[in-house]
Amino acid sequence: MKIFVALLITLCLLIGNVQCLTRHYEFNIQMKNVTRLCHTRSIVTVNGKFPGPPIVAREGDMLLIKVTNHVSNNISIHWHGIRQLQSGWADGPAYITQCPIQAGQSYVYNFTITGQRGTLWWHAHSSWLRSTVYGPIIIHPKKNVAYPFEKPHKEVPIIFGEWFNTDTEAIISQALQTGGGPNVSDAYTINGLPGLLYNCSTKDTFKLKVKPGRTYLLRIINAALNDELFFSIANHTLTTVEVDAIYVKPFQTNTILIAPGQTSNVLLKTKSNFPKATFLMMARPYVTGPGTFDNSTVAGILEYESPKLLHHSIKKLPLFKPSLPGLNDTTFATKFIKKLRSLASPQFPANVPKKVDKHFLFTIGLGTNPCDTNQTCQGPNGTKFAASINNVSFVIPTTALLQAHFSGQSSGVYKPNFPFSPSHWFNFTGTTPPNNTMVNNDTRLMVLNFNASVELVIQDTNILGAESHPLHLHGFNFFVVGQGFGNFDNNNDPKNFNLVDPVERNTVGVPPGGWVGIRFFADNPGVWFMHCHLEVHTSWGLKMAWLVLDGKLPNQKLLPPPSDLPMC
Repeated sequence: MKIFVALLITLCLLIGNVQCLTRHYEFNIQMKNVTRLCHTRSIVTVNGKFPGPPIVAREGDMLLIKVTNHVSNNISIHWHGIRQLQSGWADGPAYITQCPIQAGQSYVYNFTITGQRGTLWWHAHSSWLRSTVYGPIIIHPKKNVAYPFEKPHKEVPIIFGEWFNTDTEAIISQALQTGGGPNVSDAYTINGLPGLLYNCSTKDTFKLKVKPGRTYLLRIINAALNDELFFSIANHTLTTVEVDAIYVKPFQTNTILIAPGQTSNVLLKTKSNFPKATFLMMARPYVTGPGTFDNSTVAGILEYESPKLLHHSIKKLPLFKPSLPGLNDTTFATKFIKKLRSLASPQFPANVPKKVDKHFLFTIGLGTNPCDTNQTCQGPNGTKFAASINNVSFVIPTTALLQAHFSGQSSGVYKPNFPFSPSHWFNFTGTTPPNNTMVNNDTRLMVLNFNASVELVIQDTNILGAESHPLHLHGFNFFVVGQGFGNFDNNNDPKNFNLVDPVERNTVGVPPGGWVGIRFFADNPGVWFMHCHLEVHTSWGLKMAWLVLDGKLPNQKLLPPPSDLPMC
């Protein structure tokens, strides 16, 4: 620890006039009674707050976040989108980079925010606990460094979530036992509130009070468990300026699309004069798969401040609703995603790998596992639902992968032979999927040399139905160089790759019945989880991990584990 702090101070001195701070946070994992939709539940929280408290820092700051577990569930916290350069022990996914924090135990997450600024978020990364354990990470630019857009009058976090009237741990436990799909949520929420369109929820409505003629920066986070969302504010235009803590070329839109795990910063310019009206901000799902889903809408209120109107007068003003795309409007989704481009400016370049060392094709989708003996299962044709990458349904080990790798004791924990491409080729997006939908269950890692340039094409499949999958890669940002519908054509599709200003992010939606191509440099030693951010698919096995080996230089090697790293 002392060596790490000394290195940080040296770095700050080398940078010059920049102020690097060490920021301390205390996260107490505790139960809290919370009432929504007239249902009171005892939920897992951080510091008794739902959603949890914000982490606020500047680029270059060091964070020490002590997490103490006061509940019976084992838990770990993931700092979603933080690069964790040389600090993989702080990434957080249970049994990947650490054993979970057990009841009565503590762990200090120690990491530095290097070369990042914008909106990210933190959440529990064990089972489905992130349904209530989540909050924003707000990273301001270095002191005296301006945004590459208009300075906002105010910044406001907008966090989408899902509320369940019953315990989510019981929901996923039952689903995994029966093999069927889990029960869906009872409401979507904005900053923990379901809003006036739901039963018994008028008082639980998020209100954003604004002044005329001002610009507001909305820091939007999709923390929902299983749903991509459309979002719009009635009679107002949004300007997208950032996604996943990376600046983008600004563009205007009436509606944004945001998948679970993704963040988006948008500018909201209010009307120049008091409009004599109030406006609903609404979000509802974008649905592409065959499964059941929560077909409801969350609403908040945009309310203009007026010194001339009393509270009861504002209630009498007309209330306008936005027009949202249809539930399955893939045309809108595709057009929106194509507008996202990196700034690719001298100050914020897009360092896209031009030469590729390693090419991979990963197929993703649903599948099945056989039902247990003497059991009736609720999956397809009496089986259990599963999900996989290259037909490998990932089995979470009982020892943390990073510990097994670092200690040289990987035998019996994982195999370093994840397949480069699918073992069985077929018409991935055709109307006739293969007869055999069974997956292989295993714990396999893909090994990369330090700083290898990687091109990964992720191909959706039509096994049990095509659908959009938001894939999240821990430890890296990547460039989305191409995407399309149907099967990836290795001879022709790469000719159209954008290697100039592709959007850079940490979570990307694979189009339903289509593919996406990403590139990144493997410049971060450690074990890095990659998984679908639809929690049900992660539970079914749509996940894998990359093992990036150490480089030759000291700053290219994974540091030893901290002394308080939790034990399994």
